[in-house]
Amino acid sequence: MLKKKFTYKADCKFFRGDVPCQPHKKFGTICSDCSYYIPRENIILIIKLGAIGDVIRTTPLLYRIFEEHPLSAVWWLTLTPEVVPSSVDNVLPLNLESILLLQATEFYKVINLDKDPFACALTKTLKAKEKFGFTLENGKPAPVNHLSYHKFLTGIFDPINQQNTKSYLQEIFEIAGWKYNGEEYILDVDNSEGWNIPNNDKPIVGLNTGCGARWTSRLWPEHCWIELIRLLQESNYFPLLLGGESEDEKNRRLSEATGAYYLGYFPLKKFISLVNQCSLVVTAVTMALHIAIGLKKRVVLFNNIFNRHEFELFGRGVIIEPQRPCKCFFSPKCVNPEYFCMDYIFPSKVMEEIKVLLPNTH
Repeated sequence: MLKKKFTYKADCKFFRGDVPCQPHKKFGTICSDCSYYIPRENIILIIKLGAIGDVIRTTPLLYRIFEEHPLSAVWWLTLTPEVVPSSVDNVLPLNLESILLLQATEFYKVINLDKDPFACALTKTLKAKEKFGFTLENGKPAPVNHLSYHKFLTGIFDPINQQNTKSYLQEIFEIAGWKYNGEEYILDVDNSEGWNIPNNDKPIVGLNTGCGARWTSRLWPEHCWIELIRLLQESNYFPLLLGGESEDEKNRRLSEATGAYYLGYFPLKKFISLVNQCSLVVTAVTMALHIAIGLKKRVVLFNNIFNRHEFELFGRGVIIEPQRPCKCFFSPKCVNPEYFCMDYIFPSKVMEEIKVLLPNTH
C-alpha cells in the first residue's frame, strides 16, 4: 500500500504512461523531484511517408519548428522511421496502431506534405488547431489552404512544374507558412562501422549506379559508368560502387570489368555509413542523392526528367543534364523513339566536374 501520494507529469518529454520513463529506469527519479523534466505544451505532427529521399529532404523543417515552438513535442508519421532524426520526440510507423493513436490525439499543428490520397484522408480526420499541406476533398487530394496551392499545381500540371523556379525546400517551408533560410538536411549517422577501404589515401568517389526499377528513364548506360571509372582511375581517384539489391548484378559486372571497388548492398543505416566514406558522390535523382546531401558530401547530380530548380545542393554540387533535349519530363520510362537522352551525358564532362569539385592533390 502506498504511504504517500505520487504525482506524475504527463506533459514531460520523457513521460510514457504505459511504461516507466527512461530517467526513472536509469536514475530512479520520480516526477515530484526530477531534474530531467522537460515540459511539452502541445504536439506538432509531420506526415511525410516516403520515399526515403523525400523524408530526408523534409528534415530541414525541424530547425524552424524547434526554433519557433521549443516547448512543442514533434511527432512524425512515415514509412521509413530509420531516417527520421533522433531529435523527433515520437517517430510513428504507418500502421493501424499509429493511426488509432493519431486520431485520438489533439494536435497544435498537422503538416502533411504528401499528396498521397491515404495521407490526405488521414489529415482530414485528425484534430488540430491548424493544418498545413494537403487534405482530401470529394475523395481526392486538395490543398489545405492557399499556402500549398502552388505546390499542388506543380504536381498536376507539367507546364507549371517546368516554369517553377523554387526549390523543394522553399516550397515546403512556404507550405508551413515560413520563409526558407538555407536550413540543411538532418541525417543521423552510425559511425561504428569500420570499412577499411583500401584507397591508399586517394579521394573516394562514390558511384551510385541505379535509380530504382521504376525510373529507367534516369539510368546512365553501363558503358558510360565503365568509361568514367577508367577516367577516375587514370586521375588517381578511388571509385567506389554504390547501390541497392537491384543494382547488385550491375555493380558486380562493373567491378569485374574495371576493378572498381564494390562491397555489396546493405541495410539502410549501413548504406548511409558507407556513403559517408566518400568525399564525392555521382548519382541520378534517387535516395543516395539525398543521403549524400544530408552527409554534406560533394555531389555530381544527373538530371534529365525533373525541374533542376527543385534541387538544393548547398553549394557543394553541380547538376549535369543531357546535351540533347529530354522529352520524358516526369516519365518513368523513356518515351523518345529517336534517342535516349542519358546517352548524352558524357563521362568526360562528368570527370571535368569531379576535378573542379574535388581537386586531387595526390
